[in-house]
Amino acid sequence: SHSAQVSIDDVFREVESGAAHYGVVPVENSTEGMVNLTLDCLMTSKLNIIGEIEMPIHHAFMSVADAETITAIYSHEQSLAQCRRWLDRHYPAVPRNAVLSNAEAARVALRTEGAAAIAGEMAADRYGLRVLATNIEDEPDKKTRFLVVGKERIGPSGRDKTSILVSTRNEPGALYGVLEPFHRYGVDLTRIDARPSRSGNWNYVFFIDFDGHQSSEEIKVVLQEVDKVATEVRSLGSYPQAVI
Repeated sequence: SHSAQVSIDDVFREVESGAAHYGVVPVENSTEGMVNLTLDCLMTSKLNIIGEIEMPIHHAFMSVADAETITAIYSHEQSLAQCRRWLDRHYPAVPRNAVLSNAEAARVALRTEGAAAIAGEMAADRYGLRVLATNIEDEPDKKTRFLVVGKERIGPSGRDKTSILVSTRNEPGALYGVLEPFHRYGVDLTRIDARPSRSGNWNYVFFIDFDGHQSSEEIKVVLQEVDKVATEVRSLGSYPQAVI
């Protein structure tokens, strides 16, 4: 484990360089959908997904200044979106500024007069800020899903999930061709997301999560079939499903 890095890219670099054994990166939350930067890093990284964690999201409002003297608010854009109603009610006229991470927001709040940050309460302890309000998120039952990334591959646990990256040519029925083998073999897809490809050879890269471990015979057969219709299929790892 390692102290909170400034950005998702940094987490990948730390683990790739061996400075950290594994890293934890957000991959989706139920308010804003997928965290695209994590997906972009997975597209280019050699690291594997070795676990997933689901955690409730609680946001706190923190500053060195008093509540009534706040002149600017800093946070990650997703956190600003998740606390919109509270901010509209309490600080409708104060500018909101999106930064790379909530840790960065806390650092800015510490050294900027009149600045407040929205972050987890732990950030207040770490940066010496006063918590002025807690649980300010609009929908308190929201969860964020994190992926644990590392260099090793994880064997089957009995309740596993596999993530793959599939590139297709831009042609009619391409996605159907990729999904049909899962349907035919009765493998449950738990998530599918499309990202525009960075290279011009094909239009989309699909991130697909499904139940099962890549070492099982059934999954091997499905992936061989997918491989026939896709331009590239890359396993991002099999890992135990998060216990909620």
